[in-house]
Amino acid sequence: MHYGICNLSIVPIRIDPSDTSEMVSQLLFGEHFKVLEIRKNWSKIRLAFDNYEGWIDNKQYEEITEEIYKSISNSEPKLAGELIDFATNSTKNYLTIVIGSSLPFYNNQQLKINNSNFLYEGNVVSGKKPKKLLIEAAYKYLNTPYLWGGKTPFGIDCSGFTQMVYKLCGYNLMRDAAEQAGQGEVLSFIEESEPGDLAFFDNQEGIITHVGIIMKDNYIIHAHGKVRVDRIDHSGIFNLNTHTHTHKLRVIKKII
Repeated sequence: MHYGICNLSIVPIRIDPSDTSEMVSQLLFGEHFKVLEIRKNWSKIRLAFDNYEGWIDNKQYEEITEEIYKSISNSEPKLAGELIDFATNSTKNYLTIVIGSSLPFYNNQQLKINNSNFLYEGNVVSGKKPKKLLIEAAYKYLNTPYLWGGKTPFGIDCSGFTQMVYKLCGYNLMRDAAEQAGQGEVLSFIEESEPGDLAFFDNQEGIITHVGIIMKDNYIIHAHGKVRVDRIDHSGIFNLNTHTHTHKLRVIKKII
């Protein structure tokens, strides 16, 4: 088995080994993974955080040893808490670091990837946060453009948004909305929900295709065109701009 780590700011994960293939997710700086298959130009990987699989360019990661992989996996995650910041290496070159990026072996503003040392002076988050802070974390992404497969303030999709918000608060969600819907405890009514609970929505075929984070007073924050705040009722999401229902409510889940 081979292992790897992302040593760049943001790397696309694609459904097939091709630059023109659909991007289904992203690797952020410091994320580590197993390498399942290696081809001439591409590697199929499985992320340690959520077991998500896809293809990345061989030029866009570094190999690490199994020992380093296990060491990172067994240590408490340290994440970049600034919306956008930078790290500098020993030659004073800048590397952009977006919120939610991993900071392997972080200690006293220093982090390390293999033999490369970096200085990161921004805010660092770690550990489990109170549930009430989920909405505060969600607001950091407000007005982020929608991007299929995105996980950053430059572009994010609905489940990437919920996953990153929960990650910043110390909790693991799966990558896709349908997978996230399998987590947590079912709530029967919106009135039972608390800010931070997740609402899931399905299409005409009954497939869950959308997720958002419930706020107080029957509002919801979700990624639809951009990360935005709308109303939620028993029918679904009511868009405050178009005054129409845009998503049909399927289930509400209490994750924490």
